[in-house]
Amino acid sequence: MNDEIVYGRNSVGELLKADKPINKILFQSEGTGTHYQELIELARNKRVPFQFVEKSALDRLTGHAKHQGVLAYVAPREYAEVEDILNSARSKGEDPFILVLDEIEDPHNLGALIRTVDAVGAHGVIIPKRRSVGLTATVSKTSAGAVEHVLVVRVTNLVQTLEELKKEGCWIAGAEAGGTEAFSLDLTGPRVLVIGSEGKGISRLVRETCDVMVSLPMKGKINSLNASVAGSVLLYEVLRQRQFKG
Repeated sequence: MNDEIVYGRNSVGELLKADKPINKILFQSEGTGTHYQELIELARNKRVPFQFVEKSALDRLTGHAKHQGVLAYVAPREYAEVEDILNSARSKGEDPFILVLDEIEDPHNLGALIRTVDAVGAHGVIIPKRRSVGLTATVSKTSAGAVEHVLVVRVTNLVQTLEELKKEGCWIAGAEAGGTEAFSLDLTGPRVLVIGSEGKGISRLVRETCDVMVSLPMKGKINSLNASVAGSVLLYEVLRQRQFKG
C-alpha cells in the first residue's frame, strides 16, 4: 500500500462527496474563490482535517503540477466504525478488547501497535482525527501487513467515544506513570486500553474519562518507555490474564 496524493479542485471535491478516507487536505493560503471556499466548507462539514500552506509547498508536493490550490492525502485503506469493532467481538463470543491511542503522531509507533493488536487478538484500534497520525504507507510497512487485518477507527471526539464504550460495558484503563501497577490489576472482561502521546501522555479530558490509570514497574534509570513498547507490554498482559482466566 502506498500513500496517495490527489490534487485539483474537482478531484478532491469528488473524494469528499464520496466520503473516501482522507487523512488531511492542504489548501493554498494565498487567494480564494467560490469553488475553493465550497471545498473548505465541505471538508469542515465532513470533519476532514485540513490546513493552509504556501503555494510553494503544494508546488513541491505535486512536482509543480496544476494543483489549483488544493491537495489531499488519501488513506491507503478504509477506516472502520466503532460498531464494527464491537461486532467483531460479538461474532467471536469474546469481551471487547480495544486499544485507544490519544494523539500518537509517530507512524512507526502506530504501525508497531497495530502489529501487536493483531498478535494479541484485540478487536481494533481507535485514533482521533486531529493531532494524530492516520493510516499511511509507513504505518502499513511498520505493521508488517497487520493493518490489513486490524480494524482502525478514526473519531472526532475521543472522550465521547470512550463514554459510548462505557455504555457498552467496557472498563477504561489509561496508561500513565504513577498509576496502579498493571500486573496487580484484573484486566479481564470488556476492556479498553488507552495509550497517550509520545511527549504529553494522555490528555486531561481523556484521563478524567478513564476508570483507572495503570503503569508498568520501572527498575532502571529511565522512568519511561516508548509508547509502542509500553502499549505492547500492556496488551500482552491483558492477553495473559484472559488466557489464565479462560
